Amino acid sequence: MASVYEMVTARIIEQLEQGVIPWHKPWTGTAGAWSRSTGRPYSLLNQWLMPAGEYATFNQIKKEGGKVKKGAHGYPLTFFKSTPIKETRENGEEVIKNVPLLRYYTVFNIETQTEGLELKHPRTKEERALEPVEALEAIKDDYLSREGVKFFNELQDRAFYNPAGDYIKLPMMEQFDSEGEYYSTAFHEIAHSTGHHSRLNRIKETANFGSNDYGKEELVAEITAAAILNDAGMETAGTLKNSAAYIQNWTNAIKGDSKLIVHASSKAQKAYDLIMNIQGEK
Repeated sequence: MASVYEMVTARIIEQLEQGVIPWHKPWTGTAGAWSRSTGRPYSLLNQWLMPAGEYATFNQIKKEGGKVKKGAHGYPLTFFKSTPIKETRENGEEVIKNVPLLRYYTVFNIETQTEGLELKHPRTKEERALEPVEALEAIKDDYLSREGVKFFNELQDRAFYNPAGDYIKLPMMEQFDSEGEYYSTAFHEIAHSTGHHSRLNRIKETANFGSNDYGKEELVAEITAAAILNDAGMETAGTLKNSAAYIQNWTNAIKGDSKLIVHASSKAQKAYDLIMNIQGEK
């Protein structure tokens, strides 16, 4: 029987092999998937595993007087559960450690998979108070000010985050082909800065370009930046260069490590929450 990690990985690979990059949405401003019981959106990982809409479990639907349509197959809603694991140290001493393991339960889409229920938390595409550029600038400025990260634009040919100096350098905006590419790059580097030892302590400063650790951190930054741009309503469909090569690269990486996408999405969720100043757990 496949593990939850393998099940999730298989679903992500299936999308990639169809030419779909789960963390890059071809649309903006939609509500995504959310919980009927709380009204809150699901985590980044769960957003990739199910279509947009309101969801509830079989028992929740039954309790409210509704029913699941005959033949409907629910969607896995993943979560981490702290599980006690016995370990033996080098000196022979046995210790119990609480390890977060991926679990899931099944939920159903209220609109398409149930009968007798109306949406409890209907979503519409809201009119934005800010245009995408204004929204992204506000998010960027708030995070940089709150966390004390230095940000520079210079006439140069590379973008990077320097963990030793805790600063970001980007080319000038006019050097980019589009606003989408500029902000995609900016928030990619901002995502890296969340891994500083004073924040989420994720970045290994010894990681070399092309190494396994480097690749994992790149995926975290990719996912984080894509989620923020989508939230702000910035078009990202045209920001990927060499999309086929990009997709093949991540398909190969994810196939080689069944836990990569789960761990990367979990770290990206924390990075996203820090940048967006979201408190509490999803």
